[in-house]
Amino acid sequence: MAKREFSESTDRIVATEPVEVRRYATHTRINHWFTAALIVLLILSGFALFWPPLFFLTGLFGGGQNARFLHPIFGVVACFSFLLLFLQLWKLNIMRREDLVWARNIRELLDGQEENLPELGKYNLGQKFVFWGMFWLLLAMVISGVMIWQQFFPDLVSIPVRRWAVLVHSISAVLSVLIIIVHVYAAIWTRGTISAMTRGTVTGGWAWRHHRKWLREVARRQDTPPAE
Repeated sequence: MAKREFSESTDRIVATEPVEVRRYATHTRINHWFTAALIVLLILSGFALFWPPLFFLTGLFGGGQNARFLHPIFGVVACFSFLLLFLQLWKLNIMRREDLVWARNIRELLDGQEENLPELGKYNLGQKFVFWGMFWLLLAMVISGVMIWQQFFPDLVSIPVRRWAVLVHSISAVLSVLIIIVHVYAAIWTRGTISAMTRGTVTGGWAWRHHRKWLREVARRQDTPPAE
């Protein structure tokens, strides 16, 4: 059997009417939504501390002192939660040649002519950009966050370095919010994407239209008898 490159072992075609394809396992969906909830808490607490007009948001956390205490805690937990997602999905988000062809012909997608684009694995280039963008930005935020976490690391770095860390942390946070906005918009725009992460399945037609190479591999794996 060929090495799997475009799907997970939990992906499978379900013989229903209409045909459904299992796209996300239960633990993956729980992991995703738990990470998303933590990121929302990070955004609310972080922007409340970052921009004075939004300081009123600290009321959601019991005041400014509580928000300042909880924000880095949320960050550490969110990083560990995202790490679990990363370990599950990083191989499926490796850039491939068809991703570049897909990007060069993105106008076909916008014009509703997706059948003219190359067949894709489980994730398209846009989804891969979101994945890797969040990975590097979270990494930058956790490193810079530790540098400015004076409650536990007061003497870790000098004051000038801490100031640079605050700048890096702030810019990374703003960029991550922009990526999240694009991610949410794309999920809404591509009908069936959100339900895939809530129910775990997509229709066979959705899989054929958006991720044909992934669907072919899932079908091929199910058709291949187990080794003796």
